[in-house]
Amino acid sequence: MQSTPVDAYSLPQRLLHWGGALLIFFNLLFPDGMNEWHRAMRRGAIASPDQLSAANIHAYVGIAILALAIVRVCLRLVQGAPPVVSQEPAILRLVAKVVHIGLYAFIFAMPVTGIAAYYFGVDPAGSLHADVLKVVLWALIAAHVAGALVHQFYWKSNVLRRMTIGR
Repeated sequence: MQSTPVDAYSLPQRLLHWGGALLIFFNLLFPDGMNEWHRAMRRGAIASPDQLSAANIHAYVGIAILALAIVRVCLRLVQGAPPVVSQEPAILRLVAKVVHIGLYAFIFAMPVTGIAAYYFGVDPAGSLHADVLKVVLWALIAAHVAGALVHQFYWKSNVLRRMTIGR
């Protein structure tokens, strides 16, 4: 565990954050291939090669997200994170902590439920993945972005700078 506070996120932490964010947005914005494959399977039809390829891409991106999340959590445990803004009210610090924990939980839950549905045929996991978890993940992402903007422009904490160029 990191014992001394850090001023900014390390380069590996920043790369994992933005790389993971891009992959998450890709899968959230382009689930059509997996959806078409799933509809074909429910009808008892054979998926077309294009549907299967698109579904595989969605699944592989999800597995990559899971792998990056594991590395990211390990790195955070080892390297720590910059301290919170001192002017931030206690209730908002609590909200930020809940949002971060939620994001980490959902970044693990989404791939795990997707894998359970796609590779092991666990239909309830697929419904949970595509219906409930996706909506909550979008809400957590919106809260995370809103919090980053408040930190940047209201408290002027330079959080965006620390998460992009590092200082």
